[in-house]
Amino acid sequence: MAYEEVAIPVLECRGLEKCYGAQPALAPLFLTLPRGRVVGLLGPNGSGKTTLIKLIAGLLRPTAGQVLICGREPGPDTKALVSYLPERPYFAPGMKVSQAIRYFEDFYADFDRLLAQDMLARLAVPQDAHLGALSKGTKEKVQLVMVMARRAALYLLDEPIGGVDPAARDFILDTIIRNYHRDATILLSTHLVADVEHVLDEFVLLQYGTSIY
Repeated sequence: MAYEEVAIPVLECRGLEKCYGAQPALAPLFLTLPRGRVVGLLGPNGSGKTTLIKLIAGLLRPTAGQVLICGREPGPDTKALVSYLPERPYFAPGMKVSQAIRYFEDFYADFDRLLAQDMLARLAVPQDAHLGALSKGTKEKVQLVMVMARRAALYLLDEPIGGVDPAARDFILDTIIRNYHRDATILLSTHLVADVEHVLDEFVLLQYGTSIY
């Protein structure tokens, strides 16, 4: 990787704003994240965390301001740079875990099948199981594994531990931290501050759509 690429922030938000009608969901936000960081996006439910992540992922258009991912605006070119875990499950219930692996392998050139299979084994997720037969927490584990098995520059994780058993949260967080590349950055959204603070390098705190740190 060239020095110039390393020097470019993995994420910049320049006066980023999102309104729904007259209702602001995200106040003007300025944020710069370098490579190689685990960053918590913290705040209560309704604070704008999911809105911000969807703006970064290119799923929403900003009302004002700009998002840059490795110096580029969200679009087809940045899809290969961002690995996104949404807040809600999206795999079809009739799909097997092994089919989800093949789906990601076919769709993403940077997907590491062996890494995904290793993480699933450590999380005790059977690959021959249908997703519809799994608990909510186990489905979330499967989706997390698929996302973390990519070789992305930026991982956007929206509430990755919200639906899992409290006893499993440390194990899930350890799986995240141990399997991301050190020249990448993780932006991890959660309202469970106490559960994640020990793995964070820094954090952004949102309240009512406004960054207060």
